[in-house]
Amino acid sequence: MQVRQQINKGKNIIRASFRQRLVSGVVLLGIVGFFVFMRLAAAGRINLPGLFDPCGFKQQYGLSCPTCGVTTSSVAFVHGHIFESFYIQPAAALGWVMLCVTAFFAFLMCVFGLYFRPLMRFLAGVKTKHVILAVIIIIAGGWAVTLARALAAG
Repeated sequence: MQVRQQINKGKNIIRASFRQRLVSGVVLLGIVGFFVFMRLAAAGRINLPGLFDPCGFKQQYGLSCPTCGVTTSSVAFVHGHIFESFYIQPAAALGWVMLCVTAFFAFLMCVFGLYFRPLMRFLAGVKTKHVILAVIIIIAGGWAVTLARALAAG
């Protein structure tokens, strides 16, 4: 049984090609760059809230917008306050967790050349419309939480 497990392990994790490593390196650098950008915004070196104020949605309808709290949640996540980030805006925190997982696998593929076949098969089978639907549901759920808090406080 041990020999069979070793064979399966070899089939599921193979060496990544140069192109796959290059693409994963670009993805990793993009995520790290976004993290650094948010870290600079959290430190006050970039006026991120100033870019989005005043909120047109809130002015028009008197309600918090679907992405209300994303910046604050992102800053909390970047500072390491993960549970606080989920409390502020669940959709943003979930997005950050997904970015961290993506960065982890991109790091393994880029640096060590590990290509995970089961993961790539799963991702290849995922349809774009399902991803878009999932993102819409997650943002709507986060918005519902934000609206519920606003209504409870007001």
